Amino acid sequence: MEVGFLGLGIMGKAIAMNLLRHGFKVTVWNRTLSKCDELAEHGASVAQTPAAVVTKCKYTFAMLSDPSAALVVVFGKDGIVDHVSGGKGYIDMSTVDAATSSKISEAITKKGGYFLEAPVSGSKKPAEDGQLVILAAGEQVLYDEVLPAFNVIGKKSFYLGQVGNGAKMKLVVNMIMGSMMNAFSEGLVLAGRSGLDPSVLLDILDLGAIANPMFRMKGPTMIQGSHPPAFPLKHQQKDMRLALSLGDDTAVSMPVAAAANEAFKKARSMGLGELDFSAVYEIVKAVEPPSQIS
Repeated sequence: MEVGFLGLGIMGKAIAMNLLRHGFKVTVWNRTLSKCDELAEHGASVAQTPAAVVTKCKYTFAMLSDPSAALVVVFGKDGIVDHVSGGKGYIDMSTVDAATSSKISEAITKKGGYFLEAPVSGSKKPAEDGQLVILAAGEQVLYDEVLPAFNVIGKKSFYLGQVGNGAKMKLVVNMIMGSMMNAFSEGLVLAGRSGLDPSVLLDILDLGAIANPMFRMKGPTMIQGSHPPAFPLKHQQKDMRLALSLGDDTAVSMPVAAAANEAFKKARSMGLGELDFSAVYEIVKAVEPPSQIS
């Protein structure tokens, strides 16, 4: 199966590499073309523009950083929209809002193409291991056709119906994740400041009802003050913002998510945006405890 892939950031690179390892023929493009070099060494073809990718490939996947990047790849200079012909499929795995997905879908289908949004739950390691969860919505025929690729990329794929549902589900998932990370950070700092061993707290959490892979994976490195970017904090904050906008649209009160968003914004203002989203821990830790009054 031959596919195109647009966007080789942390997630896109890992997914494209996984497809190559499983025998897919992959043509790649990235805004910074030098990021294609490693994929080329593993057998990928390199295209100079998004338009060249979609012209060559029947199925083109994209994993872009935010809604503006997703729109530029479709509608900008050398974008795909004028090169989508009948029967071609475009699968956007970027995390964007439902309105962005709908705008892209409308443009693709007007040209006779098929569109599927397919954001994923998971970060760098699950992407490398083919253990992502795929949240697809849009043209079901296209979903069925690219299922062999999804089976390589992820451990489970969900077809969620009409365009927009995948985007909304991903924002809900990431809103919960971001809120959890803030509470987890506060708990680790609270334990330490109370004279407790945070590593023992991790052991206790892992044996209880709120045990989860995120605490298990992120906790030890957070305690060490290490936050290698599996999912950059700047992207987590973007997703919190989009989720809060969805809450505005649906009149859902989200005070916990709003507070978490403010924490991520503060972390970005402190220059932590390129680190993993677990770096929000650093802004909690940075608050000095009150002096003891004897």
